[in-house]
Amino acid sequence: MRLLVVEDEVRLAESLKAGLEAEGYAVDLAFTGPDGLWMASEHSYAAIVLDILLPGLNGFRVCRRLRVAGNSTPILMLTAKDGELDEAEALDTGADDFLSKPFSYVVFLARLRALIRRGGSTRPGVLRVGKVELDLATRQCRSDGALVGLSVKEFSVLSFLLSRPGEVVSKADVLAGLWDFAATPDPNLVEVYVSSLRRKLGRDVIRTVRGAGYVVARG
Repeated sequence: MRLLVVEDEVRLAESLKAGLEAEGYAVDLAFTGPDGLWMASEHSYAAIVLDILLPGLNGFRVCRRLRVAGNSTPILMLTAKDGELDEAEALDTGADDFLSKPFSYVVFLARLRALIRRGGSTRPGVLRVGKVELDLATRQCRSDGALVGLSVKEFSVLSFLLSRPGEVVSKADVLAGLWDFAATPDPNLVEVYVSSLRRKLGRDVIRTVRGAGYVVARG
C-alpha cells in the first residue's frame, strides 16, 4: 500500500517515511506544493499526508485542485498552526482529517489508518449544472448533450465554478484555487477564461456579479 507525504520539513518528512515503512507501507516524499500536486495527480495512493505551509503552493490549494480534478484520495492535513479557522479551511477545501503539529505519532498513525479504512469520500465524478455537464474522469464537457472542446485551464476554471453552484466566486478565489502563488497571475486572466467559456457554452452559463465575481446558476 503506497502513501504520499508532502512536507517541507525534511527531518519530519524522513521520520514519517521511516516510521510508516516500518509499518509496512511504501512511502513517496514531496517537499513542495507543486511536486506534491504533480505526484498525487500522476500516481495512485491509499492516502496523502499534506502539510499546509508548503513552498510554491500551500496545502489548501493543493487539496482544492485535487478535489476539483476529481481526485478523491483520503487526505490528512498537517499544520504548525492551531486554530479552528485553519481546521475549517482544511475541511472546506476537501481534506478528510486534520492534525496540528506537534502531534503524537501514535495518534497520527491511528488517524491515518482510519482514513485508509474508510477510503476516499464519495465525490461526484460528473458535475451537472443547468445544461452543462462536466465529466471529471474523462475530462469531457457537454452542453445540451453536445461535446464542447475545452483547454486544460478552461476545464479547470469551469469545474471550479460548477463545484460551487449558486455561490458567488471572486476572481481572487479562482486565482488562489487554480494558479501557483509564485506565478503572481494577473486577475484579468480569470476574465479571459470566463469570456472564452461564455463563447463556447453561452453567456447564460456564467453570470457576472458586479464588484463581487461570478456565479453559476443552479439550473
